[in-house]
Amino acid sequence: MQLGVFDLAIRGSYIRLKTKETLMDYSKQEFERLFKENYPHMYRMAFSMLENNDDAKDAVHQVFAQVWKGKPQIANDSIRGYLLAATRNQCLHLLRSRQLQRQMEDELQRDAAASESEEREELLQQLQQVIDSNLTEQDRRVLSLHYDDEMTYEETATVLGISASAVNKHITRSLAKIRSTLKIAK
Repeated sequence: MQLGVFDLAIRGSYIRLKTKETLMDYSKQEFERLFKENYPHMYRMAFSMLENNDDAKDAVHQVFAQVWKGKPQIANDSIRGYLLAATRNQCLHLLRSRQLQRQMEDELQRDAAASESEEREELLQQLQQVIDSNLTEQDRRVLSLHYDDEMTYEETATVLGISASAVNKHITRSLAKIRSTLKIAK
């Protein structure tokens, strides 16, 4: 067997290369024809993978932009396969980017929630310390019954054997002490 100009021998087997005439010609008209013929197939594939109209359009347009910019040497009979494979790869890239973005957002939310929880716990500890060190036993009991046990002023007054107006005075005075102590501490 005699090798022709466009034949190539590799490790004992022969591969016929395509001639220049059978490779894609990237004139503007040819590119437009290529776009019109292949866009619907590429879009359907992209939409089925991405499930979003705008993302599917963007993926297909990105593939065509890469083809126009890179001008790969593709045989006419394999151009659709090449474009569909490129579209699939572009969609997979977008899906990986989305997944990475979601993971980062989830991690940021977990960090924010943990930080918020720690801040709240610290604030509650400060509040408890202020209550224990600055309020009388009676003030602490009034606050505990009203806020922790969710009793009304009248119910708190009955339990402690004092008037409802006295409960109001204890709560008002206690809250003022707490506020002033916390303002000084900051």
